[in-house]
Amino acid sequence: MTDLHIDRREFLKGACATAAIGAAGPSLLFSREAQAALNSYDTVVVVFLRGGMDGLNLVPPIAGNDRGFYEEARPSLNIAASGAYGALPLTLANGSATGFGLHPSATGLKDLWDAGKLAVVHSCGMPTVVTRSHFDAQLYLDLGTPGQQGGGTGWLTRAWNTQPGIVGAPVMPLAAVASRQPANLLGSTQSLSMPSPNDFSLNSGAYQWQQYRSGLPAGTKGVNETMASLWAGQTGLERAGQRADAALRVIGAQAYTSTLPANWPTSTFARQLWTVAQSIRFNLGLRYATLDVGGWDTHDGQGTAGSGYHFFQNKIAELSQALTAFYNEMNAGGEAPRVTVIVQSEFGRRVRQNGSGGTDHGYGNPLLVLGGPVNGRRFYGQWLGLDPQTLSPYFGDIPVTTDYRRVFSELLIRRMGNNRLGDVFPGYTGYTPLGLFQGTDLAPQYAAMADVADVARLPANPQPAYGESLRATRARQRDEEHWFRRLLAALGMT
Repeated sequence: MTDLHIDRREFLKGACATAAIGAAGPSLLFSREAQAALNSYDTVVVVFLRGGMDGLNLVPPIAGNDRGFYEEARPSLNIAASGAYGALPLTLANGSATGFGLHPSATGLKDLWDAGKLAVVHSCGMPTVVTRSHFDAQLYLDLGTPGQQGGGTGWLTRAWNTQPGIVGAPVMPLAAVASRQPANLLGSTQSLSMPSPNDFSLNSGAYQWQQYRSGLPAGTKGVNETMASLWAGQTGLERAGQRADAALRVIGAQAYTSTLPANWPTSTFARQLWTVAQSIRFNLGLRYATLDVGGWDTHDGQGTAGSGYHFFQNKIAELSQALTAFYNEMNAGGEAPRVTVIVQSEFGRRVRQNGSGGTDHGYGNPLLVLGGPVNGRRFYGQWLGLDPQTLSPYFGDIPVTTDYRRVFSELLIRRMGNNRLGDVFPGYTGYTPLGLFQGTDLAPQYAAMADVADVARLPANPQPAYGESLRATRARQRDEEHWFRRLLAALGMT
């Protein structure tokens, strides 16, 4: 599959760049002024931790047999169970222990857990596909078709295209806080991608040429006014230009500010979430927002927690602080009851640390869900433990026991009122709710009979069956013993 990525910021700053953006629909020409009124619809924020986040050190075991297995597998990389740099214990609403904690840098997430606004889904991922490739795993998740990279649309695009009950023409239903359209919005003509609102403008060239300003001769036009008048026809180039100009006008009409609220962190991720928060508050019809946080591929020098420089510790602090600030902002403004955040990564890390002070590509991983509609302060899914005998059939990895599509399907049904799972996640069946979200259940609609042939063509690449690796090991041992006997015979030593 060829995935054409267009960097909107760079094209917009180019001479004829507006023609390159086909991301915003014609309705953007009629945008309203910024409004602070509460929205009547839900917004889903998808945060993708690119690189394979080490979920075992984000949510480590702190008691029981698994604690011993964890320390044995990570003698110099484990998070302490207690002490100054120990894990933050996670308890249920009744105060009972769960046997798990959060990384000590995740203090904000711990507060959200205690408030009942954060839940963790154990061992989540793709149960039908095993891959240690960042590129394949990320694309499978973004497209919503594990094992298949074709199709031409991302799962968020299909979710919006099948969304029932749309009233009017939402101005900005889909948004990516990024310089290019991510794969989960692939195929959408109603999405808008921008790294930041302040950068979303035609501002190349001399300052006085960019637009009409007070003091210039009457009738003077700048680059912005001139470019807008060029897209009057109906050719593909002109229609793309019209949409680009519409997007510029929408963003320019809103009261976006780069000034962060008091007490907000100043990381890039926090600034991205501030853009999302403002977009929700401006009542532009935003249903799905997506953004990425990179830098999680910790093969070496990962660090744990403590004084001095610890890479993973700093990344967790960045994540926790920004998510907490975003939730608190939405809660203060009254939007929190209709905003849900999903935090996922393409896969976890190996249980055993490597020889470079890091962890290599693994499999199952915790998925974080937070927001007002979340039934939080609970673990969901199935945790099989860290006993090496349990992990052996899965090549030493934490297995996937909960399909990530099950989580997103419940979110679609209970919060978005969209039960067309067969369209959003082709080939996925057998959905049952976990109970993660508040809302009403609907009977899921799967692929129509006409689509069964297409579903059947989805490649089958199942998770290793229990005992498979042990059988493979015994087969290799028999082959090695046979080879060794032949070698001894050839040397006359039998």
